[in-house]
Amino acid sequence: MSTDTAEDKVRRERRETILRAAAKVFAQFGYFRAKVSDVARAAGVADGTVYLYFRNKDDLLTSIFNWAMEEFVTQAREELPEIVDPREQLRRFAQLHFGLIERERDLAIVFQVELRHSTRFMERFSTTYLAEYLQILREAIEAGQTAGVFRKQLNSKVHAKFLFGILDGMATNWVLSRKSNSLSSMVDPVLELFLNGVNERHA
Repeated sequence: MSTDTAEDKVRRERRETILRAAAKVFAQFGYFRAKVSDVARAAGVADGTVYLYFRNKDDLLTSIFNWAMEEFVTQAREELPEIVDPREQLRRFAQLHFGLIERERDLAIVFQVELRHSTRFMERFSTTYLAEYLQILREAIEAGQTAGVFRKQLNSKVHAKFLFGILDGMATNWVLSRKSNSLSSMVDPVLELFLNGVNERHA
């Protein structure tokens, strides 16, 4: 049962409004050219209001990532255990990944382009949500090994990173190409390619 007050709800909604505005501004102008005042204007709030929620522009950038990744990880943690087949778990994971990129193009540009320019962010990313992301993939791969559908000798850590690299690379290419083709339509070809390398082959 939620214990949030009306004031808590207002603050949470305003914070999300500012984050969405920041994603739009960073995607449009680039992180280094954008100003906090641009974010405030896009969010329809005073400059000082932004600072009530975020310390500075760098805090805005990392908060965008944390906010979106928390939503993604939570959804993946909720949905994947309901899927019995580890192969379908990986497929659903890829669908969630590409679906987020497609739905939130401003966020996608921030994720795939702007955040990569920050060494501080990349160091933090590697030790926080990326670790959780890879752990979910490892669990699915190891479940497949236990079930006998993936080869026992696989290194789940390496293959989780391999699949992440494929998904991340395709997402970046989709964002930079600025095309309207469906990224989600690539889930099946990507998973078929990946699974052909990890499936147990029976005589």
